[in-house]
Amino acid sequence: MSKRNTGSTEAWLKQREQNKEWGDVARALGRGTIVHGCNPGEEQSQEKSQAPPRQSRCFLNINVGGKSFQIPYKMAARYPITRIGKLAISTDPMKKLKLCDDYSVQRNEYFFDRDPLIFHYIFHFYSSGVLWIMDELCPTNFVEEIEYWGIHLKYSQRCCRILFEEKQDELKEYLKIQRELEAELEPMEREENFEGKCLGEFRKAVWNLIEKPYSSTPAKIIAVMSSFFVLISIVGMTLSTVEEMQHKTGKAFMEQLETICAVFFTSEYLMRLISTATFPKFLRAAFNAIDLVAILPFYIQILFEHLDEGDALYHEERHKMESVGKLGKVLKLIKLMRIFRILKLARHSTGLRAFGFTMRQCYQQVCCLLLFIALGVFTFSALMHSVEHDVPGTNFTSIPDAWWWAAVSLSTVGYGDTVPDTVLGRMVAFGCISFGIILNGMPISILYNKFSDYYAKLKAHENETSLTLKFTKKIRFKERALKKLAECCSGDAHVHG
Repeated sequence: MSKRNTGSTEAWLKQREQNKEWGDVARALGRGTIVHGCNPGEEQSQEKSQAPPRQSRCFLNINVGGKSFQIPYKMAARYPITRIGKLAISTDPMKKLKLCDDYSVQRNEYFFDRDPLIFHYIFHFYSSGVLWIMDELCPTNFVEEIEYWGIHLKYSQRCCRILFEEKQDELKEYLKIQRELEAELEPMEREENFEGKCLGEFRKAVWNLIEKPYSSTPAKIIAVMSSFFVLISIVGMTLSTVEEMQHKTGKAFMEQLETICAVFFTSEYLMRLISTATFPKFLRAAFNAIDLVAILPFYIQILFEHLDEGDALYHEERHKMESVGKLGKVLKLIKLMRIFRILKLARHSTGLRAFGFTMRQCYQQVCCLLLFIALGVFTFSALMHSVEHDVPGTNFTSIPDAWWWAAVSLSTVGYGDTVPDTVLGRMVAFGCISFGIILNGMPISILYNKFSDYYAKLKAHENETSLTLKFTKKIRFKERALKKLAECCSGDAHVHG
C-alpha cells in the first residue's frame, strides 16, 4: 500500500473517532445531560468513549466532593423543588448546567463541589423522606448546605428540629456576644492615626501615656495616680460631711484637697482632649463623658459660690435672700455629683468593665427581676393591709404604708421596724419572705456565670496585651544593645586602625 493511501486511511480513522466522540456528546445532550468544562477534541479523545450502562439510566449519578452516590430518578422527582429534584425532572440542558458544577460523559455523573459528610444526610432524606440531624454537626454549616440543596428544615423530625433550633439560637447569641465583646475591646486595641497631623509624634506619645497603661512605665504610674486621686477625692467628700470636720481648719483642708484633685482631673482630661486624633469620637466616648462629669461640679461650685457671695453682699432684700437659699440647695446637689468620680475607676478596672458589660447583656433578666419584685411588693402589701388594717395601733394603715415592709421582707433584710400582729399577717409575712428567697436565688447564678465569663475574657485580653508589649520591649532592647555593641566595635576598630 502506498504512503498516500496509508495517510488517507489514518485520516479517515481519526475523523471517524472524532465523529464517534461527538456522537456520544449528542446522545448525552439528547438525554438532557450536559458536558461542562470538557473539550471533546482534547480530553475525551484520550479515553475510549462508551455509552453508559442501561442500569445507570434509572439512577441519578451524583459525585459530591469525590464521593459517589446513586439516587433513583423516581425518588428524586418526588421533591421537585430541591436541587436534585430539579436535576431529575429537568430536560433543558442549560438548566442542568446551572444546577451542577461539572458533568462526566463517560460516567454519566454530575459533580458538586460540596461537603460529602453532610450529603450523607441529604442522600438519606431522598431514600426515607426524613432529614436527620446529628448533634456533632455545625448548625451554620448544616443550614448553609441544606439551603444549597433546596431542602427545608421542616422535613426533619420535630424533636430533632427543636434541639437543632435551640442549638442554633445559642450559637447566634454566643456570636452576638463575641462581636459586642470585641467592640468593647476595640477602643483598647485601636491605634490612633497621627500621621500628617499637627504635632503628630508628640500627640501620639501623650495619647499612649494617658490611654495605654501597659505601653510604658510612666503610663502605669499615671494610671495608678489617676486611681489614687479618685479614691482620695471620694474619701475627702465623705469626710467633709463628718461633724468634726465642719470647723474652719478641717473645712479649709478639705477644700484644698478638692482643689488638688480637680486640678489633676482637669489636666488629665485636657491631655486626652489635646492628644486625641478624632475629636468627634472623643466626645462620644462614655469614659470621656465620665471624666467631664467628674470635673464639672468643682467649677460649677466655684461659680455658684461666687454668685452666692455677690447676692449676700450687695442685695439684702428678702426675695434676694430666698434666691440665695435656692442657690445653696442647688450647690448641695452639684457637690453630690462628685460621687460619679468613682466611675473613673472603670477605665483601669477590668472587674468594673466586666460588670457593666454584664448588665448591658443581661438587661432583660434584670428588668424581669425588677418586675417580679414590683409584683411581689404590690401583692403582699395589699394582702398584709387586708388582714392587719383592723388591728388597733397597726402600722399597716394603707397599702402604700405597707410597701416598705414588703420591699424589706422580699429582700430578706427584715429590719423589724414594722411587724404583723395577727396569725394571718404572720402567714402572709412568711409567704413574702419565701417568695423573696426564691426570687433572689433565680438570677444570681445566671448573672454570676456571665460575669465570670466576661471577666475571664477581658482579663485574658489584658494579659495578652501586657505580654505582647513586654516581648516587644525585649526585642527593642536587644536591638538597641546589638546596635550599641556594633558601634563600639566599629569605634575600637577605627582607633586601632
